[in-house]
Amino acid sequence: MYFKNRGAIERPSRSVVSKKWSLFLCLGSFCVGMFFTNRIWIISETKSGITRTTTVEAERLKLVSEGCITKFLQQQDIKLVSKDNFGILDKTISNLEIELAEAKAAHESILSGVPISEDIEKGESRRKRKYFMVVGINTAFSSRKRRDSVRATWMPQGEKRRKLEEEKGIIIRFVIGHSATLGGILDKAIEAEDKKHGDFLRLDHIEGYLELSAKTKTYFATAVNLWDAEYYIKVDDDVHTCYSKFKLDLFISVAATLAETLARHRTKPRIYIGCMKSGPVLSRKGVRYHEPEYWKFGDKYFRHATGQIYAISKDLATYISANQHVLHKYTNEDVSLGAWFIGLDVQHIDDRRLCCGTPPDCEWKAQAGNVCVASFDWTCSGICRSVDRMKEVHRNCGEGENALWKAAF
Repeated sequence: MYFKNRGAIERPSRSVVSKKWSLFLCLGSFCVGMFFTNRIWIISETKSGITRTTTVEAERLKLVSEGCITKFLQQQDIKLVSKDNFGILDKTISNLEIELAEAKAAHESILSGVPISEDIEKGESRRKRKYFMVVGINTAFSSRKRRDSVRATWMPQGEKRRKLEEEKGIIIRFVIGHSATLGGILDKAIEAEDKKHGDFLRLDHIEGYLELSAKTKTYFATAVNLWDAEYYIKVDDDVHTCYSKFKLDLFISVAATLAETLARHRTKPRIYIGCMKSGPVLSRKGVRYHEPEYWKFGDKYFRHATGQIYAISKDLATYISANQHVLHKYTNEDVSLGAWFIGLDVQHIDDRRLCCGTPPDCEWKAQAGNVCVASFDWTCSGICRSVDRMKEVHRNCGEGENALWKAAF
């Protein structure tokens, strides 16, 4: 059809038809492209082991509209966490709990108006670096000869102890409180001894045999605030700590075998290592280890580490520090420590190398390659006549000075 306009003849208009067909062609191409693209994507994901369906996508979109996408993603992401990752997450959570407990303990100290001791003030700078373990040797005012026998065998002195702290991150201290008469002759004797050797950790605690549970609690709370270590160990001053060789060399560094033992568990949270035992509850008065609160336990104690030597990880030491005012103290300190961990998600590790006998038992085991961590006599709850026999035990069951420096941990 032709139209006349001012005497001119125009060609037929085809632009309108071309635009319509172009629109239809574009829509058709888009639909075909989406079909093949979606098809290829599903096939490629199926081949690579990925399962993703449009149903899941629709469910996600629906959850977004309902404001529930966060919960859905959390549920889906949990399935992707492996067993190994659970351990890492558990350790991370444990570290966060430690930081929270430390902050809480510091806040409570400020509110209660407790003065900060000189050791704790020094500890602020110490905490800037990480240590591997803190070894606290439980001692008493009357145990000067025992301490000297330890110094002459397995506890390093002077420059060697400083080198041990700097290069291996191992702190060793005799742990003692103060007398009932603060500043009396007993306290002055310890101050003079500490001035000579510099190897004491003084506690805000009144010494007494029936106060061992309180002393243990105060030790862990004090140590964890002074030194940022992975492990905290308590050992009696009449126990010999063994090493990975059985040769004598005085002024030896502490427990290469113990260090290697602890290093195997350093990625695990809430570790409680010791020679686990469970014995009868002694209800009769007058006997050794009598338990006044026997009715709480029945006939037999729960499993716990023997009191001569044991180790706990930092998170447990921090737990004790943060809750020391509400943790109940039983007569026997090893029972008290075990009781504090009842109900917690704690890994009890029974290591029999922490309770070897004195020679010839520890000597035979060392020669056979099964080196002990600690040696003592069960009948004496320590080395019988330790002042006289410590060197003998060290000579037969100790190790060379280079053992710790060669140990991998």
